Amino acid sequence: MSGWEALAGLDAVAPHTGPFPHVGFLAAWWRHRGAGTLLPIRAGAGAMALVVADGTAALAGEPGLTDYHSPLGSDLDGVAAAVRESLPPGTRLALDSLPLEAAEPLMKQFAAVGVSLTMRPHDATMILHLPGDSDTYLGTLDSKQRHEVRRKRRRFEEQAGAPALRRDAEALAGFAAMHRAASGAKGGFMTAEMEHFFGSLVDEAGAVVDVLCDGDGATVGAAFGFEDADTYYLYNSAFHPDRAALSPGIVLVIALIDAALAGGRRRLDFLKGPEDYKVRLGAVTRPLFVLEGEL
Repeated sequence: MSGWEALAGLDAVAPHTGPFPHVGFLAAWWRHRGAGTLLPIRAGAGAMALVVADGTAALAGEPGLTDYHSPLGSDLDGVAAAVRESLPPGTRLALDSLPLEAAEPLMKQFAAVGVSLTMRPHDATMILHLPGDSDTYLGTLDSKQRHEVRRKRRRFEEQAGAPALRRDAEALAGFAAMHRAASGAKGGFMTAEMEHFFGSLVDEAGAVVDVLCDGDGATVGAAFGFEDADTYYLYNSAFHPDRAALSPGIVLVIALIDAALAGGRRRLDFLKGPEDYKVRLGAVTRPLFVLEGEL
């Protein structure tokens, strides 16, 4: 079996990894961002997709855009052997962004076919575990942070009316425009090609755009994310620079938390990035690892 169909119909080995290890996300990434030789591997009930370039095989999906990697399937017994058979001796392996639930079994399977890999910390995501309702969540914050959240939301209401979150499949262009209006590296990130990539994630990987509106219905900011039965994954966000005084960032995140709880979800995944606000809002670290070695 070759091509993306090798990954079809399989669950990720590591739980709570969203769309990132699956065909919808990876095929969009490959079309817009991929370089090298794509090598999808399927062996029995296990699969993974590699990209080979300059003598190194890495998991498909660059780590700056792909927050989780994981092999797929219920049985990885043949996957490591298939990788070894498909690549020439001396090929370097660099398998990044793996949660522990994926890194350990993958390392074990490579060891079983004579490939010694080392595992080291690579990055981390930040996970907010949600209780039953919004008031209970606020009660989990320390008193200073709880006061700050309420103060910023109250200021938003006093200056711009009650905030509202509106899901809008047509809002990507506005989201991209706000992104480009930001200063520094954030503004330069959203090139025309990157906007096309984000559009493909909406069309093919189930991404959603949630717009933060003021009391008059005007757009203040927007979040770009993914969701499954129990988790909302916050992939990116952007705001109108001239509405910065409203603290739209924290107001948007609290609105996303409220929406996740209303939808029965119990996790909000802030994904990669060390921003302090994630910790202040109660998120905990989920370590990610890289496996490295040589065939």
